[in-house]
Parts: sequence; C-alpha cells; structure tokens
Amino acid sequence: MRLKGKNALVTGASRGIGRGCALEMARAGANVAINYYSHPDEAEEVAKEVRSLGGKAIILQGDVSNRVRVEEMVDETVKAFGSIDLFVSNAVYSDRQLMIEADLAGFERTINVGMWGAFYGLRAAAIQMVKQKSGGSIAIISSPHAILAIPSSMAYNMAKAAIDHMARTAAIELAEHKIRVNIVHPGWIDTPGERKFFTEEQLVEGAKTLPWKRLGRPEEIGKGVVYMLSDDADYMTGSTLAIEGGVGLPWWSNRDEGAM
Repeated sequence: MRLKGKNALVTGASRGIGRGCALEMARAGANVAINYYSHPDEAEEVAKEVRSLGGKAIILQGDVSNRVRVEEMVDETVKAFGSIDLFVSNAVYSDRQLMIEADLAGFERTINVGMWGAFYGLRAAAIQMVKQKSGGSIAIISSPHAILAIPSSMAYNMAKAAIDHMARTAAIELAEHKIRVNIVHPGWIDTPGERKFFTEEQLVEGAKTLPWKRLGRPEEIGKGVVYMLSDDADYMTGSTLAIEGGVGLPWWSNRDEGAM
C-alpha cells in the first residue's frame, strides 16, 4: 500500500494508460479523481473498480486544454478528498499526418491537449500542493516520441518533447517545496487509442517486430507510476522512467551482419 491515504487526480483516466494508472494507484491505497473527456461509461467503470479496491473515487468530465476547467478539477479533487497529493498528467490527443498534408485543426488539437493540457494540470496541481505545504508527487506521461522523430507524428513529437523539458524545469522550481516531478516514457502499449491508427491484425503483426515481441499493457505503466509517486522514489525528481520494451534500442540492426 505504497500510496495509502494519498489523494490523486489522473487525467484521461477512463481508458488506456490513464485507466491503468488509476487502478494501480487504487491498489496501492490512493483515492482517485478520474478525469475523462468523452467516455463517461468507461469512467464510471473505473470509478467502480477503484471503490471495489477500497479507495474513494470521483469522476470529473473536462477538456484538459481548457485551463479554467483544469483548475476547477483540482479544486473539486480537494473538495472531495481534502487535498491533492498526487497528480498524473496522461490525457492525450493525436492525429497522424505528414506535416505538409496535415489538417491544422487536428495538428493544433494534438498540441493543445498534449502540451498545454499537461502544463495546465502540472501548474494547477503544483499551486495547490505548495499551498498545502506537505510536498507532493507528479508524474508526466510522455513518450519516446519526445526523442525519436517519428514521421507523420510531428505534432505529437513536438508536444512530447515540450513536456519533457517542462517537467524537468518544474522539478527544479518545485524542489524547495518537496514536490517531485518525473516523466514516464511508455513504449507501444495495447490501448483503445491505438485502434485509431491500426487494425487488430496490424497490432498483432507489429508487436512481433518489437524487441520484446509484444505490446505493453496499461497496468505495467501504472505499476511504474505507483513506484514513481511513492516514497520509495523520494530521491527521484526530474528523471525519466522508460517502460518501453526496448523500442529506444537499435532493434532494427542486424547483429549477425555486424550492423552498427
């Protein structure tokens, strides 16, 4: 029960990685505010699971690219639980097109949710944690896209690169308040969002090409986030935890041919 008695807000928590984080945090003893944008039934399912695990849960609908709404969600979390001790920035949107062909509305939406949404949540949670004067811990769900220039994903790449630097800067600024800020780089994870870009057959075949020969699971990211948020990681801030099955390695090289 690494997070026993802690109160958390997780954005984009109705499905995928956010759901995995919310449930693993509940298993570790946290109460969880579950933010969602467009899947209310799934958010309710997550809340029921959190409660079945012994935690308190509230559901907060909201678009993280709306700063005022994000600030309200932090206030609502505090009103329901008494404090906000943990924050996980996970909500994301992604369109994939070549830059020169991109629908700029989708391009901007990807950045607004992925970059500005992460900043609004980080800032609002940190302001409240500073007020509380009892420290806190924040996890920013980023991506290897922050480093790897994946074609057709320019907006997503840009947003993830930005929030990595955002998180490290925040870690420096918030250290005096004993608020830790860390980053997670998930690999290719089996989530509903992947079905926007790939068929089931493509996901199965694509997984075979990865170093670990499978997609990651949301709960695996959740377990890493629990560690990162817990007191076990008290000496960890401004760090990046890669849970990505080796995708950052030169796995395309052929060792038999001595390729570099």
